[in-house]
Amino acid sequence: MSLIGTIADWRTWATARGDSAPADADDADATAALQRATDYIRYYYVSRFVSPYTEASDNVEEATYVAAGVELATPGFFSKTYTEGERKVLTGVDSIRWTVVERGSTARTGTLMMPTHSLIEAMLGNYLPNDNVTAPYIKRIGGRRDS
Repeated sequence: MSLIGTIADWRTWATARGDSAPADADDADATAALQRATDYIRYYYVSRFVSPYTEASDNVEEATYVAAGVELATPGFFSKTYTEGERKVLTGVDSIRWTVVERGSTARTGTLMMPTHSLIEAMLGNYLPNDNVTAPYIKRIGGRRDS
């Protein structure tokens, strides 16, 4: 499968931001990290983009480099496995209480337990469906139609 971006461009991008880890990593480790980052961005974000946004949209390559940096430092970070029992939130402190999180409790169904990165969210969040909209919609001139 093809990578989003290149190892050389990722190394240049990261070095310009004071991060020498991609340049210091051997090619095999850097390539594996960029591949895992590509998979994460492609399947977690790009697959949910609303039209007309695609993998070629602004910030996708740079967001992949952000994810690759995380993956280089912590291999598998964006590939977590959770059990249903872990899907809970603390709802009370006095005599500690937990509440199970229901599936579909957000518009991004299935993503509540997915690790995220605030910079990647800022870079790609505008390409995703609005969290307040549960019905599919079609973009049109003058706004959106929810039905």
